Amino acid sequence: MRLNDGGYYHYPVVQTFRTLKEPVVSTQYVLIDFENVQPKNLEILAKHPFNVFVFVGANQTKVSFDLAASMQLLGSNAKYVKIAGNGQNALDFHVAYYIGVLAEKDPKGIFHIISKDKGFDPLIKHLKEKGIEIRRESDLAEIPVLRIKDSTSDDEKVAAIVRNLAARGQSRPRKVKTLENTINTLFTKKLDKKDLAALVSELQKRNYIAVNQGNVSYKLPR
Repeated sequence: MRLNDGGYYHYPVVQTFRTLKEPVVSTQYVLIDFENVQPKNLEILAKHPFNVFVFVGANQTKVSFDLAASMQLLGSNAKYVKIAGNGQNALDFHVAYYIGVLAEKDPKGIFHIISKDKGFDPLIKHLKEKGIEIRRESDLAEIPVLRIKDSTSDDEKVAAIVRNLAARGQSRPRKVKTLENTINTLFTKKLDKKDLAALVSELQKRNYIAVNQGNVSYKLPR
């Protein structure tokens, strides 16, 4: 601040800028219990920024070509972890250790354990209480970010369901009730029984599925 020629104080102009915060995108980690679940649809992760860890048993000396090819698609974001030893729950302890290490480095990370083993659930409950975002899914297609959002037309819904079922490989539901439950998990807004039955009927009409005494078989595009 200084006097100018007219005797008035002169205040310098100070420009201020607002700093716009970029939205923070959490890293998502997928830890696959390969002893319990052998996913046939690993390639569905390729379009998303996941870090993938496939835990294989000490005595597992081979993996399928499809798994190896899908891991290759994921590049440096995918790793195999061969566990040490064959003790009971040895693989579970390895998964727990890796989650601890990763959560320490990245407390804002989101963790997905892919396993049908409910033995992980007490660990998950404990970690959630510690503020870690973690869940267990029995199939990769159950990961929320991969679920299908509501579509505006039946054509879009059917196309989205077919894509998801095709990506499941051999893990597709084999019963009508299970298929309806699977479809329901794909939409962020739950569908009522009438809508689910209509979608199953539409899949039949378009020859994507056949139903015989409650059993479902598939004729899906590759």
